[in-house]
Amino acid sequence: MEIRHLRSVHDVPSASWDALIGDHGCPFFFHGFLSSLEDAHCLGEGSGWLVRYLTAWRGDQLVGALPLFRKENGYGEFIFDWAWADAAQRAGIPYYPKMLVAAPFSPVGGPRILLAPGEGEAVMDTLLQEARTAAVQEPATGLHWLFITEPEARFLEERGMAIRHTHQFQWVNEGYQSFDDFLSRFSSKRRNQIKRERRRVREAGVVTEILIGDDITPDHVPLMWRYYTATVDQYFYGRRYLNRRAFDLLYERFRDKLCFIIARRGDEAIAGTFNVLHGGVLYGRYWGATEEIPNLHFEVCSYAGIEAAIERGLTRFEAGAGGGGHKFGRGFLPRVVRSAHEIYIPGLDEAVRRFVAQEQIALASELEEVQGRVLKTQAQAISGEDE
Repeated sequence: MEIRHLRSVHDVPSASWDALIGDHGCPFFFHGFLSSLEDAHCLGEGSGWLVRYLTAWRGDQLVGALPLFRKENGYGEFIFDWAWADAAQRAGIPYYPKMLVAAPFSPVGGPRILLAPGEGEAVMDTLLQEARTAAVQEPATGLHWLFITEPEARFLEERGMAIRHTHQFQWVNEGYQSFDDFLSRFSSKRRNQIKRERRRVREAGVVTEILIGDDITPDHVPLMWRYYTATVDQYFYGRRYLNRRAFDLLYERFRDKLCFIIARRGDEAIAGTFNVLHGGVLYGRYWGATEEIPNLHFEVCSYAGIEAAIERGLTRFEAGAGGGGHKFGRGFLPRVVRSAHEIYIPGLDEAVRRFVAQEQIALASELEEVQGRVLKTQAQAISGEDE
């Protein structure tokens, strides 16, 4: 097995790279997505994300890859370690650069160790060891893996990494036949609230349309760019991780995975969401509006996506990071999100390991307590209990 260090996804044929991801991997690792970000300079010098991809080869056959980055800041990660960086800074120790295995700017789970069919722990162990060696050679202060799968968490924990549990709100299709069928899982109070919110949007003259793949035209791209910038520029913490060139390139190279939800009043588009559709999962990424209408955000970011997922038989709708307050009451339930960490700063690594162990216990207790507070449990559904 030969390991090659790459500075661009262009160094690998797109078909070979994409074959590692397959039909159910994380779509934000596809060649079209990563190459668009590279060519738009959203990755690379000045972005805080320097490409350090690792690839495993047998002859001319690509058998594995690791999307590894040298990070010079903590932006665009969505499993944040600001407190750890602050602790190092207060001790007079630099926290950056660090090495990161992640999908850039995308709080989306899925395998981080990309493997060809039939490959397993031999390739995984080789890539892990190579990532650790690369971190020492940079030199970096640690190695971090974000939004890993549960099997990857076990694999990395067995090899000495600390596993962190956080959470994200996701909608899961439990075999719903229609949106009304989905609503039947709510208490009557919550069910009526959702109906009322949707009705008020319709009464304002707003309708939504779902555009997938070739349904999307070049005219939709500037709309999505406008919505994206309107939202991120609205908040002091908002950052334009993507630029207009990235949107154009994603339309060219990644359109088969795109799903736009557009809200219109008459002939005017007034709001929309930029989503990705792959492997039976809808991933919500960006939202924006040019007009303030009560409940429009809920309709475009939650209800229209859930309805589309039910109609198309999708298994899951991940609406992105944050927004737990409004997602929880609209059918998105908290799911455990896993990450793995090792820090090469004496004392800090031990402190982080203690922290994540305590955090796991606290989160497990919290999630057990909130499950079932919004959706009726199976027992309630059988008994007819409501509130």
